[in-house]
Amino acid sequence: MTDIAAMGQTTKDAARFRQGSRMVGLISRAGLTLAILAVILYGSLANPVFFTAGNFVNVLMSMSIVGIVVVGMTFVLVVGGMADLSVPATIACGAILSLALQPYIGPVPAFAVAVLLAGLTGLVNGVLVGYVGINPIIATLGMGTIVLGIVQAAVGGVIVYGTDPSSADFVKSRILGVPMIAVIFIAIAILGNFVLSRSFWGRWTIATGGNYSAAQASAVPVRAVRAGAFVITAFAAGFSGGLLGLTLQSARPLVGQGYEFSAITAVVVGGVSIMGGFGSIPRAMAGLVFVQLLTNVMVLQGVRTPIQGFVLGLLIAGAVALDIALRKRGVA
Repeated sequence: MTDIAAMGQTTKDAARFRQGSRMVGLISRAGLTLAILAVILYGSLANPVFFTAGNFVNVLMSMSIVGIVVVGMTFVLVVGGMADLSVPATIACGAILSLALQPYIGPVPAFAVAVLLAGLTGLVNGVLVGYVGINPIIATLGMGTIVLGIVQAAVGGVIVYGTDPSSADFVKSRILGVPMIAVIFIAIAILGNFVLSRSFWGRWTIATGGNYSAAQASAVPVRAVRAGAFVITAFAAGFSGGLLGLTLQSARPLVGQGYEFSAITAVVVGGVSIMGGFGSIPRAMAGLVFVQLLTNVMVLQGVRTPIQGFVLGLLIAGAVALDIALRKRGVA
């Protein structure tokens, strides 16, 4: 095949890939909208507590902590990084250090140091994945295990308690009735959406995830972009962990357990492709809303935790299967 013919074939494949992406987008938007409305309708009919202000505030608080991680995880999936399994460790790092360092340097510096150290975890992940070429699952799982071990050793495996009640009062305060944590989450989501959809870094992220070789040939710093996605996720998880610690005024090494699963579920159900190259923050947020409302309904209805995990696992499997099927159809 000549170079001209090869370029023509590549262009056709790219066009079909975009067609598959648009198909995924249309189906995910329509399906998610209907699913969210169905959950709201069922919840309001099944349990009178569901449609109360107190319940929605609780959902919003929980959604905000997970949602900050979802913003970062969206970058990882879009860039083709599969997933960041070190999230529980970086959340624990943010939560524990933001409380443990309070007596020595004060609440604000403690929070900043905690987030910074969590971000360093992402930097190591990024180097391993983006520059060394290690599989993201292996790299982040191994790094998470190491960081969690360090955090456990640093605090002796015990629960750490906060010593500054004013910091807890701040994160629990409200602005026009909206919890401060929710305000912070919304601000981070808006910033993340701007970076991914409006900046050159976002365009590079989508290009790298969509076609790594083509992006590299177009002078996109693909290794730095892939590494940067893991740094963003680590900072987001560390920030989320810090807020969680300040809210609870206590933290233990396993405080972040399960948050990576919740974030991945929301992102994938929102229609962000696990194959990379396609997705957005609003899609991930829609997935987050659906998953959080569904979980809330199951909790109110007394559904056991193993069954909840089974349902969410089915959602991930179904979303991934649909994404792969439609992508194959788009590029076949």
